[in-house]
Amino acid sequence: MPTVHMHAPTWKICKGGLRGRNHGFILRKTPPNTDRIRENRVTEPLWTPSAEQIEAAKINELRLAVNTRHGTDLADSTALWEFSIHEPEKFWPAAIAFAGLKAETWGNTVVVDADKMPGAKWFPDARLNYAENLLQRRDDAIALIFQGEDKVNRRMTFNELYDAVSSTQQALSNLGVGPGDRVAGYLPNMPEAIIAMLATTSLGATWSSCSPDFGLQGVFDRFGQIQPKVLFACDGYYYGGKTHDILGKVSALADQVASLQRVVIVPYTSEAPDITAIRDAQVLVDFIGAYPPGDISFAQMPFDHPLYILYSSGTTGQPKCIVHCAGGVLLKHVVEQICQFNIGDGDRVFWFTTLGWMMWNWLVSNLAWGATVVLYDGSPFYPDGNATFDLAEKEKLTFLGTSAKFIDACNKGGLKPKDTHDLSALRTLGSTGSTLVPEGFDYVYANIKKDLHLGSMSGGTDIAGCFCGADPTLPVWRGEIQAPTLGMATDVFDDDGNPVIGEKGELVCTKAFSTVPVFLNDTDGARLHDAYFARFPNIWTHGDFIERTAHGGYVIHGRSDATLNPGGVRIGTAEIYRQVEKLEDVVESIVIGQDWDNDVRVVLFVVLRDGITLDDDLIAVIKKQVRNNCTPRHVPARVVQVSDIPRTKSGKITELAVRDVVHGRAIKNAEALANAEALDEFRDRPELQT
Repeated sequence: MPTVHMHAPTWKICKGGLRGRNHGFILRKTPPNTDRIRENRVTEPLWTPSAEQIEAAKINELRLAVNTRHGTDLADSTALWEFSIHEPEKFWPAAIAFAGLKAETWGNTVVVDADKMPGAKWFPDARLNYAENLLQRRDDAIALIFQGEDKVNRRMTFNELYDAVSSTQQALSNLGVGPGDRVAGYLPNMPEAIIAMLATTSLGATWSSCSPDFGLQGVFDRFGQIQPKVLFACDGYYYGGKTHDILGKVSALADQVASLQRVVIVPYTSEAPDITAIRDAQVLVDFIGAYPPGDISFAQMPFDHPLYILYSSGTTGQPKCIVHCAGGVLLKHVVEQICQFNIGDGDRVFWFTTLGWMMWNWLVSNLAWGATVVLYDGSPFYPDGNATFDLAEKEKLTFLGTSAKFIDACNKGGLKPKDTHDLSALRTLGSTGSTLVPEGFDYVYANIKKDLHLGSMSGGTDIAGCFCGADPTLPVWRGEIQAPTLGMATDVFDDDGNPVIGEKGELVCTKAFSTVPVFLNDTDGARLHDAYFARFPNIWTHGDFIERTAHGGYVIHGRSDATLNPGGVRIGTAEIYRQVEKLEDVVESIVIGQDWDNDVRVVLFVVLRDGITLDDDLIAVIKKQVRNNCTPRHVPARVVQVSDIPRTKSGKITELAVRDVVHGRAIKNAEALANAEALDEFRDRPELQT
């Protein structure tokens, strides 16, 4: 499913390349004809690591460390994964030692009630601090690089980061912030966001954040539930070359959230913002001015102490608060970042994200391994489509993380960074947020870089990480996520709960893991149980429609709650998107199942290239493309043209909201959508009445 992030940006092709705008996806330049592309049997991987790359990979180093520590003979990363899920008591202490994680104590017990999910308790005797692990490095190497479109460029060393956290921590402590308190951020992806988060968590308090493009109701729906004591907010932000002021929203939010004792304004778009209308407000420099930096005292907290409060998209009601613990997040990111993405000291890591998406929380953990974290605020296509690759070249990124939609947009735009940019430093390209289709894999290796580890991954806010993802010691096969994540007993179940290979089924995790949420907006666990454990008892059911391949990898076919069932046959929406969006006249699409004549019929909505109008001939082409490359059951019964597709704030298309509108049902939380007005085009369509 296509996805983008922050304002749900989409793009148009013009003389200067891709250019961002908030809504509509207009192609000015005709991309190569792809409507007759046929599926070819894949016999060779797109990329295979060399023997030297395999030997130097950190996942291989961990495998050897486990063999030495436990006298095992694990032959490869697959054997290491099996060991990680079957021998967690041995695997996790080895991983902790390998990563150099700090704790006052880890205790002698790794997990209690490992057979219960939910209910397993990890490292019950541990005492640790998340921020302490991210601030281990103290030198003059660069910790943070920040670019705010073409307006702001900043750098901060590890020493400077530590000192800034120290002063901010003291200021928060003076307000009485400590364990049990919440601190919120309403900020762009800028250094002050990381500083505020680390200062908060160093005290044992809990951090939660939203991006500044959230409307007042959307941010209140989130922060109003958690009752923060302090709010860090900006005066405004940049997007697409424009400046957006949010001080009015901050003032209204402060009036609505009675728990706030202080609002700290971070100047970004102006040097001296007027904060007189905001109650209990201070500018950042005044908030921390009385506190010179010194050594930080890190509160040592239990393993399962709440670290982050994240949120569901909120498209089916008030957003659910998803609480993750400090120890669980650290362990999850150890294996995903160090081992599966091969990140470490000296790397420069970038992921395009906002503070409203879990990938921000994922990105900042890379400080724990001594990597430089590269931050970007604004449109990834401003001033043109080369902006992200300009950043990669300029900052010598070793790791670039993005969305599948970004890759698709570059493909349709005809961009060839390998010919226009020096990407010699780039070693890994990460992709998530939606399914990266096989053509996206082709584009990366043909037009970005040939010798590149392409790591597609799939997980979610629900687990603060991934079920399956990258492995630098394995080949990359076209259209496939490489491997299950270490520590995750990822599997595929049919409707009867039987594991299957080569068939589509439910994505499940069959053994306990450390980032099962601490709680989910409930005290008795009922909501957590109903969300993930109701279908298969004691087994996490994620809600993705997935397939395990013969290579041991995975293909995601879309959300199972959006799965189509014409004639009782389950069809993943991603299969249809992949075929339809190959057509040069189709920019983007969204598909739903419409209840009709005691059955379900497939309805496809399409956004077309500028100047193109849907007619019978184009409908016939679309249906033929789907029929020839999928099955007759995939063919849409109705094809309808729209000018925009509704999205959540994190950029995901909202099939369920469209389905509700088509069926005349009320949208429970339109505020959760970045462009709720787009739903108007789907309401009462005459094409769907017959």
